[in-house]
Amino acid sequence: MMDKPIVVGINGSAGSEAALAWAVQRAARHKLPVLAIHTVDDRWMSPDFQYHELIRESGMELLQKAQASAGTLAPGIHTEIQLRHGSVGSALREVSKDASMVVVGEHDKHWMDGGPLTDRALQIVSASDSPVAVIPLKKGAGGQGVVVGVDGSEEATQAVRFAAAEADRGNDELTVVLAFRTPVRWLERQLPSSGLAETILEENSIVLAESVAGLRDKYPDLVIHRRLEPNTEPAKALVDHAAGARLLVIGSRGRGGFSRLVLGSTAHAVLQNVPCPTVVTAVHKVKHED
Repeated sequence: MMDKPIVVGINGSAGSEAALAWAVQRAARHKLPVLAIHTVDDRWMSPDFQYHELIRESGMELLQKAQASAGTLAPGIHTEIQLRHGSVGSALREVSKDASMVVVGEHDKHWMDGGPLTDRALQIVSASDSPVAVIPLKKGAGGQGVVVGVDGSEEATQAVRFAAAEADRGNDELTVVLAFRTPVRWLERQLPSSGLAETILEENSIVLAESVAGLRDKYPDLVIHRRLEPNTEPAKALVDHAAGARLLVIGSRGRGGFSRLVLGSTAHAVLQNVPCPTVVTAVHKVKHED
């Protein structure tokens, strides 16, 4: 596990440059190799397409520049390059099987090269068999603290484990956020003395406490903050709390997820407003029943 490379997607955009810088810095800290890949989507090309070789050479040139840049950023890190063919999602899914992490960068939202980052990131997160980090353009470095979202699901439990290890390793504080919308406000108005809202708040407080149970024993020096955010959309709460963080960690789905979906609504919404380097964990590891 420890010698699996960090895979970073390269496409020549400013976002992929941010992703490469973040990936190389992480590789240096964890003493891991880096694999930079570029995918040529040639599914539409005929075998005798006259510019096929030119497009391939341009892709290799892009990778060689990335390799040189990685060598400058972290001279001690071994960086390999690989040119792939086909769709970006399938190419990254294939390499993610033997990766410690896949890293992609944010695109300029005004680009029309097959969709903005939100579409590309969602595709890659959904396809990957390893954790995926999405690096925003202007917030790839700096920041303090690790933020993680929880909701009582097994995916969230795995996200907390990942986030706690990251925070402890980086001497960061860990903020665990549970946000929820109360679905019964209309009922509370009908039954003002029911205490239903208080019960829901208490239940979520218990879930939040259980989410961090055992962390202090494993990480005795780790400072842990618990944040309960009632009547708040989970994605908004996570984006707000992670605005100045070094890292945000979320699970692929929550407790309301359906087995046919690999990405939950909260993860989907967060990836549309990436506040800091954001890792989505455990995409395919947990089975659910509808």
